[in-house]
Amino acid sequence: MSDNNHTITVIRNATVYTGELNECFVGDVAISDDRIIALGDCSHFYSEQDIDATGLTLAPGFIDVHTHDDLEVLRNPHMLCKVSQGVTTVIAGNCGISSVPCVTDIEPVDPINLLGQKADFKYTNLADFRNAFDNIKPSVNLAQLIGHTSLRAQVMNDLSKAASEQEITQMQSLLRTQMEQGALGLSTGLAYPNAKASSREEVNRLAKCVTPFEGVYTTHLRTEFQGIIDAMDEAFATAKQAKLPLIISHLKCAGIDNWGRAEEVLAHLEDKRQSQLACCDCYPYAASSSTLDLNQVTDSTEIYITWSETHPEMAGKSLRDIANNWQLSLMDAAKKLQPAGSVYHCMLEDDVKQFLSYENSMIGSDGLPCDPHPHPRLWGTFPRVLGHYAREQQTLSLALAIHKMTALPSSQFKLNNRGKIAKGYFADLVLFDANAIIDNASYQNPQAQADGIKCVWVNGKVSFVEGLDDLSVTQFGRAGRFLART
Repeated sequence: MSDNNHTITVIRNATVYTGELNECFVGDVAISDDRIIALGDCSHFYSEQDIDATGLTLAPGFIDVHTHDDLEVLRNPHMLCKVSQGVTTVIAGNCGISSVPCVTDIEPVDPINLLGQKADFKYTNLADFRNAFDNIKPSVNLAQLIGHTSLRAQVMNDLSKAASEQEITQMQSLLRTQMEQGALGLSTGLAYPNAKASSREEVNRLAKCVTPFEGVYTTHLRTEFQGIIDAMDEAFATAKQAKLPLIISHLKCAGIDNWGRAEEVLAHLEDKRQSQLACCDCYPYAASSSTLDLNQVTDSTEIYITWSETHPEMAGKSLRDIANNWQLSLMDAAKKLQPAGSVYHCMLEDDVKQFLSYENSMIGSDGLPCDPHPHPRLWGTFPRVLGHYAREQQTLSLALAIHKMTALPSSQFKLNNRGKIAKGYFADLVLFDANAIIDNASYQNPQAQADGIKCVWVNGKVSFVEGLDDLSVTQFGRAGRFLART
């Protein structure tokens, strides 16, 4: 015990990666309450909880920078799909969709419906959501972006049009309120039908509302297909005029006609980074997932249906097989399935590797927890990067992979005292076997836990132990916190 009678845990003989891009060291890390109190040689510390980590790797808890976990943390607060991967913090509200602000008597429009059903949307502002989060206390920390499409849905009757002057003013007021209550910044999803008609002026004026709060601007680009460079330039311009850091969501070269352009896209990003703050996130798969978009239905892309309100029995089947079974064209079958969700095998593996190995890309799962047959990234993203790409493919080093999941996102999103193993930092930690860690989630069996994650701490409390599926009913409990912008 310490002098203050606080229980000390010492993780001994671990291979420690601090989160920075430096060499690892073999040593100890001591934690007390919610903080790291020492690292290196902690042999002089007496601990009630002593963990022999010989042969194992200790890293800062992983930060999932691109999630749609806004409401999932309240529905399923143990968040097994995340803590079982070593994730201790999630950034919610991406792609222009967030659970707040919300008027509770309207049906969630596409793609806001990816977050949940109408009954799930019960928080009119971020303060209400934060109170619910604090009462439920999920197993992961959460920081919240505010979605542009969600703002539009609150003030506009017809989302297929650009917002009027009055509607922009209303959205600005809503956004300022959420920022005052601790939101990280603004996200957009300009590729989606309910945001596509928004003018650059509309987006620019909303972005400027974030400027006084020193927040961030994240965007699902207006297109990730052949027009990607122009879409990137729009994003750079929006961020620059608002003097905000830019984070491009799930950077990719989508569509067969766009394959092989990763080098060009990254060079363009790197060029812009010379004059403004910008980075991106990506996920370790050559398939995307979202609502079923008729604009992406082509013979050249393999499409799997993950859910359908009109034909739920078709979840887990390919659109091609469904169309053949119904004796319809791909397009007519897709229309018959609507509203629906899908996985699009639309990327080139070599492009994926280039985005993953780029020094300034972060890792985000972009998983959809409400999906009955989700993309495997929901359960497998972080172990897949560490196991498949870092260890097996040697696409990137283990140190760089960990950096992309920890210190880099902590810096980009200004998550104070998180993302590193350092004295005084919050004890968000993951202990894993670097020689065994691997994802098991597949397109056929997407809800499978990874191998190799031994133990996860969130704010100093054990939140996951290999082999124990639910610690919420044990002595450990849940210790996640809402991370307000500071």
